[in-house]
Amino acid sequence: MRPDQCLHRGGTVALSDPVSREGIALADSIVRHQLPNGGWLKNQDWLRGVDRAAQKRALSTGVGATIDNGATTREMKHLAGVLALQYPLTPSQREAYREAFGRGLRFLLQMQFANGGFPQFFPYEGAAHYARHITLNDDATVNVLRLLHDVSLRRPPYDALCLSDSLCTAAGDAFVRGLQCLLDCQIRKDGRLTVWCQQHDEQTLLPTSARAYELPSFCGHGESVNVLLFLMELDLSEPALQALRQRICMAVDSGVEWLWNHRLAGMRLERFTNADGMADQRVVSGTPDDVLLARYYDLTTEQPFFCDRDGIPHPHLSDIGYERRNGYAWIRPFPLKLMQRYEAWKMKNQ
Repeated sequence: MRPDQCLHRGGTVALSDPVSREGIALADSIVRHQLPNGGWLKNQDWLRGVDRAAQKRALSTGVGATIDNGATTREMKHLAGVLALQYPLTPSQREAYREAFGRGLRFLLQMQFANGGFPQFFPYEGAAHYARHITLNDDATVNVLRLLHDVSLRRPPYDALCLSDSLCTAAGDAFVRGLQCLLDCQIRKDGRLTVWCQQHDEQTLLPTSARAYELPSFCGHGESVNVLLFLMELDLSEPALQALRQRICMAVDSGVEWLWNHRLAGMRLERFTNADGMADQRVVSGTPDDVLLARYYDLTTEQPFFCDRDGIPHPHLSDIGYERRNGYAWIRPFPLKLMQRYEAWKMKNQ
């Protein structure tokens, strides 16, 4: 996100006339709806309609603040982006945005486990059973680590916040511990590093389940790909990363190799209209240039699997019912951008 752009659920708000008022209105709404512990609800459109029932539940139970689906980090980015523009704001607005960002940052620091991981919700008591797990799903952990890293280095737009040295140092320490945990979570199979699961047990760091159809697994497209892209973003010459440089390189090499070795070559995802006249999808043979990557691979066989809501794994997408087959991202084209990024990264770092 550029400093002159900010996000809400409906899309991007560009903070340039004539819509800059909308960006500031969004920041004001974000401040108003910050939860007492410093986090925010997920899936909210702060401009066009807040889920009042969810907010009421969060205020009464304490459960609701989360990093899932971009929540909290997105709101913090928006507040920082508005301040960085030096757009005419009242002194009270500037102070309110800074204070809200600071509370959000302290929320992230408080929710972090001693081992460096981040749960999906905080507090997680009373939330779904998987809310306490270390969550990589939907880039939850990666979003937090990226923000903490940028804050610790006072990168734009966070330099406009004039945060204290102690808070930036705390953000840097949390980033390093979180990065170490991310590396610790990488699954080992027969002594070799592979990839990651969507969520890892907060104590053992082993792959674990979330919703009924989200089983412990090697996670292919989605989370593992984005973790690897994040690791390749890091400047390994930074002093804070020197001690982890070798581990980061091993993690990237091993993860990319595993994904490439588990690609489904000569296969493509076809959209079609089924016998009931409904939009559907299936995996079919393709050209040599067609390559897919499944979302889940079995921890024993390392073969792709697909699930209905009963949690029973099946070997083919066609084996599961219409609702889950078309209501979840089970399989996607292989992310060739990962391989392109990897080649450039190798030339720079190895």
